[in-house]
Amino acid sequence: MKLKNIILTSSLALIGLWACTDNKESADQPADNQDSTATAEVSEDSLLNLVQYQTFQYFWENAEPTSGLAPERTHMDDVYPENDKDVVTIGGSGFGFMAILVGVERGFITREQALARYEKMINYLEKADRYHGAWPHWLDGPTGKMKPFSQMDNGGDLVETAFLVQGMLTVREFFKDGNDREQALASKIDELWLGVEWDWYTKGENVLYWHWSPEHEWAMNFPVGGYNEALIMYILGASSPTHAINKAAYDEGWARGGAIANGTTYMGLPTVLDHYEGNDDPVGPLFWAHYSYLGLNPKGLKDQYGDYWELNRNHALIDYKYCVENPHGFKGYGENCWGLTSSYSVNGYAGHHPGKEDIGVISPTAALSSFPYTPDESMAFLKYLYNDADSLVGEYGPYDAFSVEDSWYTPRYLAIDQGPIPVMIENYRSGLLWSLFMEAPEVKAGLNKLGFTVEGE
Repeated sequence: MKLKNIILTSSLALIGLWACTDNKESADQPADNQDSTATAEVSEDSLLNLVQYQTFQYFWENAEPTSGLAPERTHMDDVYPENDKDVVTIGGSGFGFMAILVGVERGFITREQALARYEKMINYLEKADRYHGAWPHWLDGPTGKMKPFSQMDNGGDLVETAFLVQGMLTVREFFKDGNDREQALASKIDELWLGVEWDWYTKGENVLYWHWSPEHEWAMNFPVGGYNEALIMYILGASSPTHAINKAAYDEGWARGGAIANGTTYMGLPTVLDHYEGNDDPVGPLFWAHYSYLGLNPKGLKDQYGDYWELNRNHALIDYKYCVENPHGFKGYGENCWGLTSSYSVNGYAGHHPGKEDIGVISPTAALSSFPYTPDESMAFLKYLYNDADSLVGEYGPYDAFSVEDSWYTPRYLAIDQGPIPVMIENYRSGLLWSLFMEAPEVKAGLNKLGFTVEGE
């Protein structure tokens, strides 16, 4: 057995013992009831603890030192072709805010440790570059200054800002009724959230625009219509007590005058909504079912356009069924190895999804972040990674992507792919992040304003 297998086996045993001891329901069972099924359940519980611990550490011990925020990328080979080792990601840091709460919930760190880190993160964000309240896609970690994402993308990024605010509001809900220091943190989060000028990013039209630059203004010209990863941006825009968008922006901009409801059927399942405004692809990359739903609970969530639990569950099941069917005949695909989403790829970053964008690359975040939707299928993939393909797992959990077809993998991580893993697994296990975010009074008001109904689970 390889050394890495020995280490992982030992870790699983220790975490499994802790998890079993911490679970009164399991500990109180008579010894003669501990059959093979119970043993399998403990093993699965241990695996979930382990992958959550490792991916949490990407945002904890691996945080950018000055800001405490999430590095855009971490390469274990220490090769950074773009010389961007110190760049932090705004959206990925929003995921990191929530991953740290997972660390508290699972006992990896204390509440006090989390509070101190959050204070550092918020103090940094208060001073960092903003553009009409929106942060840029990237910041230079040591300075807090905008780092251009592309030549013209050198200003505010409203989608990345929405991911950040989703995380911050979840943390605010966790601490808002705490001691004086915790309430002070919650107040600072309020100030930052209230400063985002969502309405300004409409240009006076009934749609939200993704970018604005002080140098290039609206030259990026990206009005955001659904369906994609940006639902949370419209919900937060409608929820803002200070700079709210109107319902028409949601209906005409995001929902494209109702055209978003023109879904199709693929792999025998309804897609519920139309995934692409500009082409006929039936479904997008699987991160669309994750990023907006780290805090936004899709269970029982409906509006005039769709049922969001059916939408996301079907999206994940379509991805799974597609990989099992494997129409291109790629090596490695199957019931235990599936998941297509945007990630590193054989030749740079790529947006993998069923159809012509499938090039034989599996991205672990796709299946693992889908645990709430496909628990059995996601568990099969988790077991495959840790039991049969441990060379694809490193210090901060599964590496970003791999291809059996091309005998390729990369010992590298991306924050936006690691972050949804511990968060969505926790939503599957306890519903923690969903519960916190959905309790925010502004979010409740925003959902009601847009015509959403939220049914009891």
